[in-house]
Amino acid sequence: MSDSLTAERTPAEKAEKVEGRPLSAAAQYGAALVFVALATGCGFILEPLIGAPNLALVFVLPVMAAATLYGWGPSLAATLGGVLAFDFFFTVPRYSLAIASPSDIWAAGLLLVIAASVSTIAAESRRRERAARWAADQAQVLQTLAHLVIQSAPTPEILAAAATALHQIFRAPSVIYIQLAGALRPIASAGGAQITPAEEEAAKGALEAGLRTRADTYPYPKSAFDFWPLETPKGRAFVLGVGFVQSGRGRPPAPDRFIEIVAAYLATALDRG
Repeated sequence: MSDSLTAERTPAEKAEKVEGRPLSAAAQYGAALVFVALATGCGFILEPLIGAPNLALVFVLPVMAAATLYGWGPSLAATLGGVLAFDFFFTVPRYSLAIASPSDIWAAGLLLVIAASVSTIAAESRRRERAARWAADQAQVLQTLAHLVIQSAPTPEILAAAATALHQIFRAPSVIYIQLAGALRPIASAGGAQITPAEEEAAKGALEAGLRTRADTYPYPKSAFDFWPLETPKGRAFVLGVGFVQSGRGRPPAPDRFIEIVAAYLATALDRG
């Protein structure tokens, strides 16, 4: 395998799947409150038709929307916002948080219970659906990588696919280093990986020691990547890096299983090349 592989870093980045970035936490909570505002507007329209006590059910809708789209936290905000909006705008005395009518007290309490229950159920359903989709995505990228190895695709293409697989499996930046002509070089990356001198140092240290290094810890406290040093059966050395700290998502509980799978495919391709 020649040094020409280093020229393939741009195709590796092009191979990365572009994904939309999720809304920030502040934006999600803001959207939940917008849903409540829309429900309040609907309440003013529907009040002459169904009466104030029945309007409580209108405020379940923003809770469902927030829980389905954004999860438990924003849905809780929608629950509290809906109860306050219902109390302030649609109970007597108007434009006050005081409630004089027993039926309005009952309606507000029932709204709180129903909205909280709906929030919990919808948020849990969303969590499970996202977990299932993530597992399916992980299986798909590994299948793509395996297909390239089986089809004897060019080594640079396999390297790019391996970097993309690590990125999509962990939802974090990734980089692959290979030892060429006695020097450790970054060959492929994905996920907008920012390779600093601290990453270079940590990757070299991991390879020299033959031990995994963790980001933000001694002896590489400035590194934002975890690195795994690996070697093929024919003695080709390479290092896989995942930027858990750089992604802001945190480190998953057991990343080694996926690292070993990607490393096995990559070792096969490197020894064959």
